[in-house]
Amino acid sequence: MAKDDKKEQPKEKAKGGGGGGGGKSGRKDRAQEAAPRGPHAGAGRPVPPPRLRIFYAEKVKAKLMQQFSLTNPHQVPQLTKIVLNVGVGEAIKQPKALDKVVEELSVITGQRPVRKRAKKSIANFGLREGQEIGAAVTLRGARMWEFLDRFVSVAIPRIRDFRGLSTRSFDGRGNYSLGVKEQMIFPEINYDMIDQVHGMDVTFVTTAGRDDRALALLKELGLPFRTDERSSKRGA
Repeated sequence: MAKDDKKEQPKEKAKGGGGGGGGKSGRKDRAQEAAPRGPHAGAGRPVPPPRLRIFYAEKVKAKLMQQFSLTNPHQVPQLTKIVLNVGVGEAIKQPKALDKVVEELSVITGQRPVRKRAKKSIANFGLREGQEIGAAVTLRGARMWEFLDRFVSVAIPRIRDFRGLSTRSFDGRGNYSLGVKEQMIFPEINYDMIDQVHGMDVTFVTTAGRDDRALALLKELGLPFRTDERSSKRGA
């Protein structure tokens, strides 16, 4: 038994030596990973414009000019802003419910919402004038285009039993509104962190002035409207 132990000792030493070498190389790799890295490849470069805005300028604009026989490029309808509005009725008795809604809107839009206050008191609902009962966000510029891109590409396909957007929600002046039943359609929202499911109103404000032109604009930008409904002809 003693001889066998003596024969096995060199093997153990060799194994231990190999492990030591592996440990040194592992420490070197970890040291290289922990070392501060230089700036990324895009550092110092301008932020690229939103993809959807480029698509509008290069393709949608020319197509709308041809469709409506427009001669002046300034007559082409364009999207000016997107407004998200959430009413929180529970905030009358539970003011903290509004804080969660404000936080979720901030995550979805990347912009701090504005808290909305009641304009008048309603005794039947226990509502006092000036009490905070909702939140809203107005998106313009690059944030507007980025939100629209995510809304069309990611959020709308996550709506359950979706059959297309209604074409009857125009206001006669080229603005379109739709209702979202659940905030969970936005991938930025963590399902495990939701306290309460709520919806929101999304309004697309355009310079069209007419519903038919606004419908054509939003269609070209990717909003999936129903094809079995008659488009509104108000303002045409």
